[in-house]
Amino acid sequence: MRTLYDDHARDLHNYVLRLLGGDRHRAEDVVQETLLRCWRTQSLDDDQPLRPWLFRVARNLVVDEYRLRMARPQEVDGTAWLDELLAKRDDVDLLLSSMILREAFKALSPNHREVLYETYYTGRSTREVALVLGIPPGTVKSRLYHAVRALRMALGIVETPGEVVDGRAPALWHTPAA
Repeated sequence: MRTLYDDHARDLHNYVLRLLGGDRHRAEDVVQETLLRCWRTQSLDDDQPLRPWLFRVARNLVVDEYRLRMARPQEVDGTAWLDELLAKRDDVDLLLSSMILREAFKALSPNHREVLYETYYTGRSTREVALVLGIPPGTVKSRLYHAVRALRMALGIVETPGEVVDGRAPALWHTPAA
């Protein structure tokens, strides 16, 4: 638990502090609860990056606290700033998102990274990617599906039961036509 705290508490505290508009006491409570949940959780895989999971849990705790306060409104509404803070994305959010995405991307297999790169970075179609990589188009679609699904899981994006996935990437990204 001490190692977990030493490795992540400072960055988590800074992130939560920004989400809460500078309320240090509440930020400390959220960080403590986040680290306790991590320590208690048995379902974390050793091969999955821990940092994105911690930041997602911390953000969810802040949002849950906000929702709880809204369910029991106070006489004086001092939470309007939290709406604005959660609604706008700033440079820190973009930086954090890119760091989390980079870690999730590195955790993919080389084959999955290659297909994602060729499809999304270069903008090639499924057929073009198949020709470049020397693999069948069906393999490109399969690798792309599994790579996007792994990224979504790493980012904490849950697929809804009614979501249609027809061999193309789920709704997180638009896949170029075959």
